[in-house]
Amino acid sequence: MPNPQTDLTRRPPRGPRVRLGGFALLPRMLDKARALLAGLQGDYKYACPLDQRFLDFAGIDPDALKAQLAAGLGDGDILRWVRQHSKTQPHPATIEAWSTLVERQAPADLKSRQVFNELHQGCGPAREDITTWFDLLDLDDYVSFGGKA
Repeated sequence: MPNPQTDLTRRPPRGPRVRLGGFALLPRMLDKARALLAGLQGDYKYACPLDQRFLDFAGIDPDALKAQLAAGLGDGDILRWVRQHSKTQPHPATIEAWSTLVERQAPADLKSRQVFNELHQGCGPAREDITTWFDLLDLDDYVSFGGKA
């Protein structure tokens, strides 16, 4: 039986606001990578453009990170590995500022707004409180696994 923590055909990854070592997005990305390694990623993609935001900020190679996960490292060990192998070596205050910024990001241009609105219409058109990309991800995860918008 597959590990329920890695089976993204049955549950979503951790939300984008969940932090590890202060990094938003990191726990979600780890869930997607572990699911990929288990062949249970469902519709989720590891190293997608959202994950790339973290990877670029931290200066981490996605294949090298995936190799560490394949070796069975837990979240704490992965965080230590990220800190040791980060090409950018961000200061904790910089990590906090970056995480807060990505949590609050909303579509910034017309094309992004159109994509956002289409996705919003698909999962919760009556929800007027959905204003950021993280809001939309949380709603989509919820609705995708049977929740009612």
